[in-house]
Amino acid sequence: MEQGRANELGWGRHYVAVEPTHFRVDYVINPFMDPAVQPDGPTAWRQWHEMVGTLRGLGATVDVLPQRTDAPDMVYAMNLGLGVVREDATPSVVMSHMRYAERRMETRSAQAWFTEHGFATSIVGRDGVGAHFEAGDAFAWGDALVVGYGPRTEELALKHLANDLGVRVRGVRITHPGMYHLDLAFCPLDERRAMVCPSALDDASAEALLALVPEPLVLTEEEALTFCANSVVVGRTVVMPACPDRVRAQLEEWGFDVVVVAVDEFHKGGGSIRCLTNPVDITVGRDLPAVPGGAVVLPPV
Repeated sequence: MEQGRANELGWGRHYVAVEPTHFRVDYVINPFMDPAVQPDGPTAWRQWHEMVGTLRGLGATVDVLPQRTDAPDMVYAMNLGLGVVREDATPSVVMSHMRYAERRMETRSAQAWFTEHGFATSIVGRDGVGAHFEAGDAFAWGDALVVGYGPRTEELALKHLANDLGVRVRGVRITHPGMYHLDLAFCPLDERRAMVCPSALDDASAEALLALVPEPLVLTEEEALTFCANSVVVGRTVVMPACPDRVRAQLEEWGFDVVVVAVDEFHKGGGSIRCLTNPVDITVGRDLPAVPGGAVVLPPV
């Protein structure tokens, strides 16, 4: 167990979340959304607060942003931007440039909030101009920022991220329509282990991602579609929306505690616990080794 604690992720103890004051399904931009199937407001409110209370009870900090009345998806805070802490201790956020116009107003409000709270901000594109980038596709892992591209993030955005942050960016191509963000198919657990669903990616990308993880917990497509990879890790505790028996057995064998928190009302919008929380404590120079000028690595075609 002591060795396990030594391998804990360096990030994942400070989150930003958006209170679901105006959460609803107004349009369809992923396979889970259906305006005829609306979330139950009081249940969603209770589930969200239980999730936040669980994270805080584990010692994590959770800052809360207000939700815009015209932005029903803003509750999926993971996609507002990629938060990092520079080596000089300056926190910054690369704001997302959403592929769909229905979500672009979210980042304007979030950028103002981050600026007011001491974050430097930048953006890959704006109002439909420039490469699209959505932060739910990006994870610090090993020697790089691993970024999924295809459904939401464009390949061109990887170069922008590498240059802006001065880090190595490893791209993987997402091809599964139901796992349109990488956070639905990839969940870092500690410095050696991660949940990975190869079915979300093309063959070369799946092979490349599995090669990066010394001890992967390989998820089947069926397991991943329970949203189990869309989880949050605080130290040695994995906070999950669902945990198939096989996945639980492996996590517990590795010394993790599993806490299941129901957030199924938010599955109606296509996201779960990771989508609802955005870590802002990734440190360039520790969790993301600095690479002067940045670099982009893509899987072979």
